[in-house]
Amino acid sequence: MNDQTQLDSVQAVAWLPPHLSIIVPTFNERDNIALLYEKLAGVFGATPFEMIVVDDNSPDGTAAAVKALSRRHPNIRCLQRIGRRGLASACIEGISASAAPFFAVMDADHQHDEKILPQMLAKAEAGDDIVVATRYAEGGSAGEGFSAARAAGSQLATRLSSRLTGADLSDPMSGFFLMRREVFEEVAPNLSDDGFKILLDIIVTSMRHRKSNGQALKIGEVPYQFRERHAGSSKMSPLIVIQFLGLLLSKMTGGLLPTSFLLFGLVGGSGVIVNLVALVVSHEIFHLPLDPSVVIAAVVSMTTNYLLNNELTYADKKLRGGRFWFGLATFYAVCSLGLLANLSVANWLYHAEGQFYFASIIGVIMSVVFNYAVTRVFTWR
Repeated sequence: MNDQTQLDSVQAVAWLPPHLSIIVPTFNERDNIALLYEKLAGVFGATPFEMIVVDDNSPDGTAAAVKALSRRHPNIRCLQRIGRRGLASACIEGISASAAPFFAVMDADHQHDEKILPQMLAKAEAGDDIVVATRYAEGGSAGEGFSAARAAGSQLATRLSSRLTGADLSDPMSGFFLMRREVFEEVAPNLSDDGFKILLDIIVTSMRHRKSNGQALKIGEVPYQFRERHAGSSKMSPLIVIQFLGLLLSKMTGGLLPTSFLLFGLVGGSGVIVNLVALVVSHEIFHLPLDPSVVIAAVVSMTTNYLLNNELTYADKKLRGGRFWFGLATFYAVCSLGLLANLSVANWLYHAEGQFYFASIIGVIMSVVFNYAVTRVFTWR
């Protein structure tokens, strides 16, 4: 037996395919990764598992830290995403990159208790399709990891989510869950990559898919104590709250209206208010003629809409540097065409039906749809 054959033989004995993939989405979590792997290795012992870190190109060097660990531990992988961000899309990419029959999703900040993972895995092996780690069932707690305000917000979001799912779940907003791979693959093409609560999307989409096929979705729960963050800072922000509300509305429409479209429409609504304020300031306060006042108001509202969409609607495709200014120019051009489309449709309907408000509303809707569709292609590609 030559040296290469001996090496291949040793590697074949040493390597076992993972029974469980643990997906860890990250952004600026460098100081948490090594300790998290140590904890997971201590929990699973001889059970073959892999840890897939999906990093959104963290400026603190999270991806480099993961790659350094992977040179010592073959069951760690890093998916470094360049030019895109978002927790839901990171989870989907990480899950899709794994091949184990079971996978879990958990945060890198150590607030999720890794010691319950074997219990969650056992329930999935026994037949549960999804196993949710819950903070709100008997034996669980969210006390240490939440401020009073965040706890109240989480409980409100949980109540809203429970009404949407219709399932008897204590914590549908959990970011810590384990699933059977085939259940995910049934619905993966229909999941939204917007927002930060992927579990809610998976549950709603899976329940509807199973119901359409005359099947039930079996969901189990395991209580745990939600802990304080080990290092780094929380990613909770107003943006995440807005994206969550957009996801709820999207799921209420059966996915007919994408989350990004709802956010785009919300931003457009705020632009109407900005336009009116700018028009009043220009014409009434500075006493400019009406025509330049209208132009100024339009430019101001288009600019604020662009800034808000860049931060909210397309946070995962946020334009920076030279692309920011090119994007602004294309946004101006598209919205100008959208305004012409709005006026054309509204004018045609008004003369055909004689209904001013109806014509105006339809014109606005056409403008929003046009602007959304075209800016997705030319501005936030």
